Order: sequence, then structure tokens, then C-alpha cells
Amino acid sequence: MSGPTSLSLDPLQVRKAGLEWANFPLAGLQFEGLSLSGVRTAIGLPQLSVCFDVAQALPFSFKYNHYFLSHGHQDHAGGLPYLISQKNMNSHGPAQVYMPTDLVGPMEEILALWQKIEDHQYSYELHAMKPDREIFLNKGHFVKAFPTVHRIPSLGYTVFEQKKKLKAEFIGRDPSSLAHLKAEGQEIDDITQVPAFSFTGDTQIEFLYSRDWVRRSRVLCMESTYIDDVKSVEHARKWGHTHLFELLPELKNIESEKILLIHLSSRYGGGGLENLYQRLRKLIPSSEWERIVIFPSR
Repeated sequence: MSGPTSLSLDPLQVRKAGLEWANFPLAGLQFEGLSLSGVRTAIGLPQLSVCFDVAQALPFSFKYNHYFLSHGHQDHAGGLPYLISQKNMNSHGPAQVYMPTDLVGPMEEILALWQKIEDHQYSYELHAMKPDREIFLNKGHFVKAFPTVHRIPSLGYTVFEQKKKLKAEFIGRDPSSLAHLKAEGQEIDDITQVPAFSFTGDTQIEFLYSRDWVRRSRVLCMESTYIDDVKSVEHARKWGHTHLFELLPELKNIESEKILLIHLSSRYGGGGLENLYQRLRKLIPSSEWERIVIFPSR
């Protein structure tokens, strides 16, 4: 694998990524990764050193510090032992891995077996996540979990940007006065928390209403496994997925600047990407073409 493929994101168009991972900017954020239903899903934000799901541990993901697993299916989480092994071999320090509470025990057992097989002690930390738990990535960004609806325990995650701004009544005060007020425990800043990016993992459409901030995220990265009537909405729901037909009537309720569709079924690859986009243009209102982006799926 030679490296990331730069993509030009025109409305509903991306260049074929082949077997390489995609790397592109969108709405002020940088993305890299791949997503294809039942095969692989791993999407990273390199500027924050955070990756959502790990697929089979593609090389782009080795450099990250924080990994958030949406659920335990192998196309999303199967590569974790290899990723941790590689990070240890290259002295990257312990991976910080966050996952639904029910997944922690089984994943510890799997990692214990691989350490026995490799005769090597891994360095890592697994963290149990529940809805609304917050994990700070740095001073200005944190990740917050939200409920999703899949066949097994699952979570989605939102990256928030947190900013402090001096309250109006304190503007113009000298620094020593402000320091004194802070020492006395007085709050002198207004804190704003903006949902910048939400990642759903695999889920039914109900995730949209699990927390209101998800619909307000600047970029909403959500699954849309099926996009036409080859597979019904009922079929999608049976397997814990979202159908495009369910999303379309909800577009008016989603405030996101960009909606990044991931996890498309592999059945849509046979006719080529342009064939896929032609079908989508017939289904999606033209007013939404600039807002909806298809994540590279190879």
C-alpha cells in the first residue's frame, strides 16, 4: 500500500480509492480511512489523533493515540490486536481504546490470547464507555458517546470543540485582577461546546433522536448500508442498519453542514462508482447534492 489517495470532493463524487485509504478535507476537518459494509470501516481525524473503528488495522491508523470502537463486529474491530501489537513493536506507547462496556471483557480475553501466541506483553488501556461519557483529547476537544441501535451493544461518538471566551463584564480588567477572581472560584469565562463531528458506526435510524447534538454536528458521518429497493427498509432494520429511504425524509431535521454516508453495501460496487452516483442523484433532491458526500468505500 503506497499511501493515502488525495480526493477531490465534488458533490456526490470521489475518485476511486482502490485498495488504498482515502485522505481528504471536509468542512474544516481532515479525514482518512475507508468504509465498506461487512468488509472494513475505520475513519480517522489525524489532526486530533483519533480514529473511529479500526477495521483490519490499516497502516494509516497506527499513528493515532485514541481509538473509539462503535461495536464488536470484525469489519469494525477485528484488527485491534494487530494494531496494538504494531504500536508496541514500534514503541508508540500504549493505545487508548474506548468501547461499549459489554465489549471490554471479551476484548481483554482476545488480547490475552494474542499475547500468549506472540509471547509478548502488550501495552494498552481499554476503557468502558457508556452514553454521555466524555473523553478529552486535548485542551480544546473532547469525545462524547451517544446511544445507537444495532444487533449487539453499540455506541456512536461526537467530537466537540470547546472554546473559552472572557465574559463581557470582565473585558478590560487587568490580568492580576482576573487571576484573583479565578483564585476565589469565580467563573470568568463563557464556555461554548460545538459538535464538530459525529460518527455513528452501525445503527438503525433512531440514533438521530438519541441526542439532539448529533443532528447539529457540523459533519454527520452516518451509515447508509442500503440505498435502493434491492433491499427493503425492513431488511435493513432487521440487521441493525439504516436505509437511505429512511434518511431522506429526515434531511429537513438534520442541521449538519455535511452528511458523510459510510458503510454502503458491497453490492453497489459492481457497476462502478459513477453508476452508484447516478442512482443516488435520482434519489436525493438536487438541493442536497452539495451537502451529502459518499465516503470512499473500497
